Amino acid sequence: MANGRQLADVNYTRFRAWVVLKKDADFRQMVSRGVLSRKEMAKECGFAKSVLDQNPRIKSDLRSLENDLRARGVLPTLDTKPREEAALPPMREAGQQRAMFNAERLKRLETENASLRSENACLRGENVELKRRLDQYAVLHEALVTTGRVPR
Repeated sequence: MANGRQLADVNYTRFRAWVVLKKDADFRQMVSRGVLSRKEMAKECGFAKSVLDQNPRIKSDLRSLENDLRARGVLPTLDTKPREEAALPPMREAGQQRAMFNAERLKRLETENASLRSENACLRGENVELKRRLDQYAVLHEALVTTGRVPR
């Protein structure tokens, strides 16, 4: 079992590797309330969210990373908020996951609908034959009723 210092070193190494692999577009997608989403960051790095606050090296590197991203225009500035939406860098849509879920559901429903329509079209031909037979037996039934030979 690793002690606290070794675990902190492992987490710091994971964090640094994660930062190196990310591009500006990836960071833009993680923006939440003007900073990088700590929850998503911790999940992608594979450690608890508390590590970001408790590990001093990660905490200082994260602060410098966010300052660097603000300087490059990836993150919005903290002190002044732009009044126009156009001035904000493109952020992740709030309902992006919901939209993906709905698109997937729509595709599944359309496929199901198409298969039911084709099945219904096949049955339509059979229905014509069944209706013809029903008419034939209705006439026969009526003849039996009028002659009185139908059991009640």
